[in-house]
Amino acid sequence: MADRRCVAGLLLALAVAQAAWAAQVSDDLMDPRVRRISHELRCLVCQNQTLADSHAQLAVDLRNRIREQVEAGASDQQVVDHMVARYGDFVRYRPPLKPATWPLWFGPLALLVGGGLFALRRARPGARRVVKPS
Repeated sequence: MADRRCVAGLLLALAVAQAAWAAQVSDDLMDPRVRRISHELRCLVCQNQTLADSHAQLAVDLRNRIREQVEAGASDQQVVDHMVARYGDFVRYRPPLKPATWPLWFGPLALLVGGGLFALRRARPGARRVVKPS
């Protein structure tokens, strides 16, 4: 009886491992179109990785959605447009330059310039005068 449970447990573990391996292989051998589109879109969890590079569960789900749309006959632009309609321009790894995305493009530069000006004002001689008590 214990031997049967052990064999059943091993078979279950083997089936789970095989399913995980198959999912990884299918991700690694992605359709070139799916991979190309996935490189254009940002992982919403990681934010600094493309969907193609991310291993987050949401990225896997979005890659599967891209694959489904490609298999349904959608063009690359239609797939990207669908993702932008659902998640906004932020989902694009290189968002278009328009007023709504100016903070994405120029925000880091503005913070850098503002921080530099603040540091210059603080470091300037006379910025901190010590008042001597009389």
